[in-house]
This record gives sequence, C-alpha cells and structure tokens, in this order.
Amino acid sequence: MSTTTSLRIAKFGGTSVADFDAMNRSADIVLADPAVRIVVLSASAGITNLLVALAEGVAQEQRDVHLEKIRHIQYAIIDRLSHPQVIREEIDRMLENVARLSEAAALATSNALTDELVSHGELMSTLLFVEILRQRQVSAEWFDVRKIMRTNDRFGRAEPDCDTLSALTRSQLQPRLAESLIITQGFIGSEAKGRTTTLGRGGSDYTAALLGEALNVDRIDIWTDVPGIYTTDPRVVPTAHRIDQITFEEAAEMATFGAKVLHPATLLPAVRSDIPVFVGSSKDPSAGGTLVCNKTENPPLFRALALRRKQTLITLHSLNMLHARGFLAEVFSILARHNISVDLITTSEVNVALTLDTTGSTSAGDGLLSSAMLTELSSLCRVEVEENLSLVALIGNQLSQACGVGKEVFGVLEPFNIRLICYGASSHNLCFLVPGNDAERVVQTLHHSLFE
Repeated sequence: MSTTTSLRIAKFGGTSVADFDAMNRSADIVLADPAVRIVVLSASAGITNLLVALAEGVAQEQRDVHLEKIRHIQYAIIDRLSHPQVIREEIDRMLENVARLSEAAALATSNALTDELVSHGELMSTLLFVEILRQRQVSAEWFDVRKIMRTNDRFGRAEPDCDTLSALTRSQLQPRLAESLIITQGFIGSEAKGRTTTLGRGGSDYTAALLGEALNVDRIDIWTDVPGIYTTDPRVVPTAHRIDQITFEEAAEMATFGAKVLHPATLLPAVRSDIPVFVGSSKDPSAGGTLVCNKTENPPLFRALALRRKQTLITLHSLNMLHARGFLAEVFSILARHNISVDLITTSEVNVALTLDTTGSTSAGDGLLSSAMLTELSSLCRVEVEENLSLVALIGNQLSQACGVGKEVFGVLEPFNIRLICYGASSHNLCFLVPGNDAERVVQTLHHSLFE
C-alpha cells in the first residue's frame, strides 16, 4: 500500500453493532468510504455488562440467565444471515468458553479471569461483522488485535506498550490492508505471558486511536449513537446543540470530566500524531458530526458543560498541617499505596479536600475506597467522607484570564449548594462539586444562561 494512499480507521460502538440492522448500517458506512481499510468494533450493546456480571461469580441459576441473554443477542444476528452454519459453530465455541470461565469465576474471581471473560464480547461481534460483510461479497478479514496490542498486566486498566504495538502493527497488520478490509477488536490486548487484558471501559476508542497512530492514518472516525459532540448531554438538556469543530484540548477536557462521547485516553495518540478525529452517528451518518482537530477559528470563552456522577469527597483535617512540611506527601503516599487517583484538590491551613473518581474500571477494588486506606489516613488526621456528589465542569478557553467568569457562572447558581470549586489550575475548565440530586438542575440552569 503506497504511503500516499488515503487511509482511515473507523470505530463502531456497542449500539452501532447491537443487532443485525445496526451492523448492516455500520457496514454501509464502511463500504461508502474507500479510504476506510481497518474497522475496530466494541461488543454488541448489553453483552459487556452481562459478561462483567458473570465474572463477578454469580450462582448457577443467574449464570444460566445471563448466558441465555448473551446467546439470544448473538443468535438474533446469526438467524438473519443467509449462510449461518459456520459462524453459528464459531459463536457456540465462544459461548462454551464463556460458560467454562463463568463457572471458574463462581469458584474464585480474579481480575485476570474477568478480562479473559469480558474479551469474548468483542471477539464475537467482530466475527459476526465479518460474516455480514462476506454475505455482501466484500473481502473482509478477521484479525485478533491481541497479536499486536501488547500491554502491561494491570488487568482491567492495562496500559499499552506503544513502541511494541507500533512495530507489530507495521509488520503484521499493515501488509494485510491492501488485500482486504480488516475487522478487529477494541478494548482488548495481551500481556507478556499471552494472557488477555482490557484497556478499561471505553477503551475501544483508545484502540482505534493507537492503531491510527501506528498506521499514520489521515483520520479516525468514531461512530456512536449521537451525531457528534454537544454543548452538554442532550438527555439532560434537550436544547443542547452540536459543536461542529472542537480542539483536542477542549474535547479532552470534556472527556476527562465525564462526556460519554469520547474515552479520555482516546485523544492522546491522535494529539501526538496530529490526526483529526471525526465523531458521528451510525444511525444517521448524513446528519454530519463533530471534527476534533488541533486548532479551530475563534474559540469561544464557554464551549460546553460536562457532568460526572458518583463522585466522592474526602476532607482531611489536622492541626499538624499548620506551617508543617511533608503532610501532603504522606497523604499522597498512602493514596498511591492503595491505587487511588486524586481528581481535584483544594487546601486551607488545616484542611485538605480532595475528590476521587471511582468510575471507569472493570476490575473491582481498583481505585475504590477501602477500610484499610481510611484507617491509614485516620492515623494521620481526621477523615470525613461524602458520597453521592456530582462534578460539573465548564469547558472553555482562557477561562482563568477572562474577567467576570465567576459572576457569570455562580451568579445563576445561587439556589444551589456548592461543595468545592476548582478554578485557575487550567485555562480550559472550571469545576465544582454539587449534591448528586441537584446535578441535572445545575447543568440545565447553567446551559440556559451561558449557551442559549
């Protein structure tokens, strides 16, 4: 394949491969663009949640119910194929594997077993998608991404080895692109011993971006169930409007603070290699979408609002903090020992308030509050924990340099209790914590004031 040939990678999320009709709509999108030579798929909608439930070691009766639901979703696609026999046998083999692994999980759960079990969602959806393309007389090849997506062994949130991935992609994947359309899996990889790993929920976007970087593609297309990135979640604010172009920095801030359209890590490889990312709807590809790129014309002061639920606020109080050195270092070393990642932090003379984001991992216990960690912190200071909070982030440009931002934002939020404010660390965001029950009304009020 010559280096001058236009090359794109297309990624389809779970709703885009949910059933036979959705898969065919996605196939239409792929075949309409000759530049697309590699397709990355998530598991069919609903499958990953069922597999995660099985990995938690449920009782036999519940196990049978979950397995039957998985079989029903995949068979509904198989039964509409014109030549279903061979693919049915392959899917049956996969389902036998799932049943065997879920029996093992019932005896003893582990993060490694969870990843092995959960990976079957992507393996099955890609097998079915290849069959749909072949039914249309398209030359399509199924490729196991684990051959090239080498990661560390942090099961549930594995980190890719980009140098190895790049070398293996060029030697094993690139030569195939000229011969046929390649269909592969998002979200999964393998560690040094060959055991299956996962990149965390939402990792299919990251897979597409990593492969896009390794192949030096012209564009990465992310197809989902919404036609682009909106000023906020349209389910929370129906009057939210689409943003036609947005910078990498703005989109990364939105993703980091809870916007579901893109996975936070997705953009890192794209930013490094200056590859534009297009986000569109597989249900309505003609509706257009959002292009995420390095620069946009006249970036606005306020770009979007993001909402992240299920936040935890920990307040640490100690008189020993006053004019003392090393207190924060001790706090952070305790948190690091327990794999806790701090999100936002504010301090006063004798108090430290920090927020924890406990969402986004398939592996239980990773990044979650434990009694052991709280006991360790309690030996250092008085600890207060508040849960069921939500983080609202206002995304924009030059926010820390603009005059009157505080008045514009907090003037309209007078009726609400705000627990913590983080402003000034970044010129692209202003964040604050509110009670979970108020979160949607806060976003609606702010959106009406700033964007409508």
